[in-house]
Amino acid sequence: QVQLVESGGGLVQLGGSLRLSCVASGSIFRVNDMGWSRQAPGKERELVATINRDGPTNYADSVKGRFTISRDNAKNTVYLQMNSLKPEDTAVYFCYANINTYVYWGQGTQVTVSS
Repeated sequence: QVQLVESGGGLVQLGGSLRLSCVASGSIFRVNDMGWSRQAPGKERELVATINRDGPTNYADSVKGRFTISRDNAKNTVYLQMNSLKPEDTAVYFCYANINTYVYWGQGTQVTVSS
């Protein structure tokens, strides 16, 4: 069994920063790509950032230049550094990981940006 646990969400003011973490645990042979998506109330889930095992990254246009995704393969952990946060970044953020060729999702962590 594999589990993903996110942490680091919370309430922050306009222009502030947060760092999300997501740790994968359980029966892990290999972790391939990892990433973050988000879902705001009344909106569809949006893919925010992805990172391959060897490091290449991709970002949604809405977060380019403000968010940075990184990972620690030794710790099976993916991070999302979020800077210059805006009210439109308010959402539940979910991490995912392709582990042993199957995609797992975390339970989500709330990020709220106040103006």
